[in-house]
Amino acid sequence: MAAERLAVLYEGGAVEVHYAGGSRLLLAPCGSEYLFEAALPAAAHPLQRTETVRHRVAFAVSAHREQLLRALDFRNKFSSRPYLPSSVIPPERKKILFSDVLEIRWPDPATADLTRCIDNGSVRISSVDGYAHLYLSELQQEFTVEFLCKVSQSSAASLHSSQKNSNYQTGDQHEKSRKSSVAETSSKQTRLENNKNEPTKPKDQKGRDGVPLFHTNCSSEYTWVTQRWSVSSYPEEWKYPLSLALMCYNLHTVKNIRKTCEKNNHTSIEADVLIDSETREAVSHLPTALPLSCRAPHLHRWTFCDFFQNQNTEEYSCPQLIQIVWCQGVFYRFIHGRTNITEIYPGDDSFLKSEGAFLGNYFIHYAIQKGIKKREEKMYSVNSLPPDVPGTPYSISSIITQATKILQYCYKAKLSLTHNCYLCCWKMVPETDGREMLPILLYEKVIPYTGRLVVYSDHKVHAAFWDGMTLNMVWDFSSSCSMIQVNEDVGWCKLTTPDGVQQLIKISHPGIYERYIRTAIEWCRSLNKRREIPEYTAHSVTEENWSADAELEKIQRFNFLLDNSNVLERTSAVKTNPSGITARRTKKGSELEGISEACVLKALEETSKVVQDIESLLAAFVK
Repeated sequence: MAAERLAVLYEGGAVEVHYAGGSRLLLAPCGSEYLFEAALPAAAHPLQRTETVRHRVAFAVSAHREQLLRALDFRNKFSSRPYLPSSVIPPERKKILFSDVLEIRWPDPATADLTRCIDNGSVRISSVDGYAHLYLSELQQEFTVEFLCKVSQSSAASLHSSQKNSNYQTGDQHEKSRKSSVAETSSKQTRLENNKNEPTKPKDQKGRDGVPLFHTNCSSEYTWVTQRWSVSSYPEEWKYPLSLALMCYNLHTVKNIRKTCEKNNHTSIEADVLIDSETREAVSHLPTALPLSCRAPHLHRWTFCDFFQNQNTEEYSCPQLIQIVWCQGVFYRFIHGRTNITEIYPGDDSFLKSEGAFLGNYFIHYAIQKGIKKREEKMYSVNSLPPDVPGTPYSISSIITQATKILQYCYKAKLSLTHNCYLCCWKMVPETDGREMLPILLYEKVIPYTGRLVVYSDHKVHAAFWDGMTLNMVWDFSSSCSMIQVNEDVGWCKLTTPDGVQQLIKISHPGIYERYIRTAIEWCRSLNKRREIPEYTAHSVTEENWSADAELEKIQRFNFLLDNSNVLERTSAVKTNPSGITARRTKKGSELEGISEACVLKALEETSKVVQDIESLLAAFVK
């Protein structure tokens, strides 16, 4: 099997892997399908087409199973919800449990000795039941979690499980069910201990994948999942154990300071570590695996990214936001949101970060000196990178340059109006078929002799000027800031000239395009001050457009228009006129023209009958 040369995780979960021999693999965002493109031989004809194979992951052929498993591990390591097909996971990685592990309990800092959790600068926090572990790095910028997760089930079973776990999603409901959740966890642990003490069946009764036959009806398959998260952005379920790990590190630091002070005859200090009462919840809800089959396979993208084939290309097909890139042992993480962050992990326990006003311009290098455990920080400017030092394992200049190129590509994808990069198959609501994720027009303004401004619900701004220049940027309309400044959402903007040439311009250095950028920012600032942009939430629009009451109201409006129009009255006249031709005169008194209405009247009659049948059926159902 060829070694991986490049692995990319896009926003939503899609994975693209390039191998050393030239072959490529593309994994759907939900993980349920894959596309494998074999490499062409060296003596291939220029017109010879590449051989591609597209299959369901659960029914993958043996030739691709090892590569698929590695691609799935890469996806699950950085995605909030893993995809775990039992047919691909090796038997030695699966575990049989007799009860569902829906939640776990973490140790109480009031009774547990957290200082014992630290080892050589890193922190390990384990759940009481041993089903989850959290490891915080010495630099406190990234943490790793390991937890037991049930393998992917069918869509019906996954829906039942998600409904079962929905009570733990909101904080209010979580707080109300706190005591009952702890009691249920204790009872489940008691049942597990009782099951462990029960006599087992003979080991020679084996089924598929080496699972004993008597386990298949009363047990579930689980597997250990490893995930890596940034301290700057992580799922809500890891908030409490991360706070425990940070508290443990602070306690260890204060303890060392106290020993130093006592050794030097200084006054001892007291350590009071406080935990927010809202986050002091020792029970966490574990992530669940995605279902085996996807509900929206039409959203799967089966084209490889042109950016990684030729980085000098200006136009890319179907741009996607990049979340993780692995290349030559270096990890690049890109966090897209209110606060955009770029993180680089070279592989030597050091860490580079760019955020806020530094995003794309400056990188801070965090490292800990071996032996003395001293933390050091260095800042690098993208415009003045240091030369390569012989003997170093990696080049600072190369990895920062690569991160900047990927970040600019992400901004081009984010500023594109032709493709919705946030549309994801497994994040859609089934009742709306994904319409709640499509951006809608919120505001439009036309200024004479200047241009036209359009604002969309995904914070994108499109400004078209009368001289043919167009500008796309992202603006936070929830902010009430009255000063013209570069906030974290608008590091770059995209300008398109009248002849179609696109340029990515830094807003802090607009150059000759300062007039266009200043005008667009003044428009957005004026909207912020007057608060003319309405608040948009996908949940409210979904309820309004897709509830049963709204649909019945539309039917009633249609019936009212139909009853108060003269369409039905003219039906008899149409029947007496077989040709179905009527005459009407235009407003200016021009010549008469014939318009056929027979098909329109027939369609309206049939629609009216169907609507009446629906109303009578609904009335009978309500009674």
